[in-house]
Amino acid sequence: MQNATNDDLEIGDDLTITKITRQAAGAGTWVCGKLNGHRFDALVFPEHAEVADYELGESRISKIAVQRLADQTWVANFDRGWDVRPTTDEATAIVDFLCAGLADHVYA
Repeated sequence: MQNATNDDLEIGDDLTITKITRQAAGAGTWVCGKLNGHRFDALVFPEHAEVADYELGESRISKIAVQRLADQTWVANFDRGWDVRPTTDEATAIVDFLCAGLADHVYA
């Protein structure tokens, strides 16, 4: 039997949340995890941002950083605006996947 590689996985099939830290001040929660050969850190909120530009779409995520583990390259970074837009199709898919459901997962 052949071992699965990252290329064989659908985005999110191997999602692992490694740490969830609620902020002492404020309502946000830092979420760290891994998926598809990448690690991520995201600041997620239970409600949408009062200022739309502070949130990535309708995701309730105000900050997210995605790093490819193979070479430690940061492939996406949003900090109330794009610092590094996703640099690969896979990075785009990872950001889209996390935006679609990370806040619901954390605040379910």
